[in-house]
Amino acid sequence: MMSDAFVRADAVRLQDFSLLCEQQARREHYPLCAEVQANVPIYEGHRLRTSDRQAVLNELHRVFSQGPGVLVVRQGFDDPAVIDRHSAVFEAIFATEAEAGVAADHFAKAGSNGRIWNALQKAALCSPASFVEYYANPLLGLIAEAWLGPDFQVTAQVNVVRPGGQAQQPHRDYHLGFQTEEVVQRYPLPLHVLSQYLTLQGAVAHTDMPLASGPTQLLPFSQQYPLGYLAWRRPDFIDYFQQHAVQLPLAKGDLLFFNPALFHAAGSNHTADLHRMANLLQISSAFGKPMETLDRQRMMLALYPHLLQQATDHLLDAESLAAVVACCADGYAFPTNLDTDPPLHGLAPQTDQQLMVQALQERWPYDTFAERVARQSAKRRA
Repeated sequence: MMSDAFVRADAVRLQDFSLLCEQQARREHYPLCAEVQANVPIYEGHRLRTSDRQAVLNELHRVFSQGPGVLVVRQGFDDPAVIDRHSAVFEAIFATEAEAGVAADHFAKAGSNGRIWNALQKAALCSPASFVEYYANPLLGLIAEAWLGPDFQVTAQVNVVRPGGQAQQPHRDYHLGFQTEEVVQRYPLPLHVLSQYLTLQGAVAHTDMPLASGPTQLLPFSQQYPLGYLAWRRPDFIDYFQQHAVQLPLAKGDLLFFNPALFHAAGSNHTADLHRMANLLQISSAFGKPMETLDRQRMMLALYPHLLQQATDHLLDAESLAAVVACCADGYAFPTNLDTDPPLHGLAPQTDQQLMVQALQERWPYDTFAERVARQSAKRRA
């Protein structure tokens, strides 16, 4: 018997949801992880960096899809000084925006949080050197590729939860998580499932996050419920979340990544003096629309001189260089104007990532690179 593609909110059943959330993640299910805590696989950054890449991709994808939907990487950044230097960049941006009267967070009571929207572009323009050092971490791209495949699009928002900041309501994230129930009902159920495959949610801990500071509340396995985009606002589901959600303390430099369909919520900060800071990464599939608009070509031009110097002095290996380029430049060839931007070799035109890598490998001077970026942009216009 075929099920209906279009479903309404009255099809939601807490019993079906709770059966999924009662599953148990075990250490033997995820051989590359160090341990499982509260149904969350805990990985060590060094082991992910040195293990067989294909094995890592497959295991992490299984965690996000068929598994609990969330993982932690201890020492995702193994040098805390890198985190501290990039935190200083964020503090400078906060100061600039406060002086300009920029209103920050849309998701919390005024004054309880600090938020930098489009932190990726702002950090690239504010401090290219710190941006390159920070995003040269290949682990970020490795985890993103495990869920999204290549040519993903990185965006980032910084969140600071101050002492006394209150917990969020549990929710799902972008795409359908940012739509009303009425809109969600208009999409067939296969697109509810598809939505979770279009983004990956991540966070880099920029401070230690003991439980009292309110690290993210998580409900493992909740991403597996197909009707979750219709369910998360319901009082019975909120009550279930509050009774069964888990939290894990994080140390500065740890990474948290989860499927966007996982029920989750920021926790309350009960400390007296700890300002909990995280760089929130919302990474989009090449086939989806990111939530934020970035001027990626402006970022490329701002970062290129520093990247060129690093490449010339052999201070970045090829993997780290590719990691930075993947964060700033578009790796997908479409949409474009196929009259003026025909395929280069095969079926797709040259991407901005390919152009930037070529420029760095061939050591183009800045003016040559800027001219080629402008030319490529012009070719794509309708």
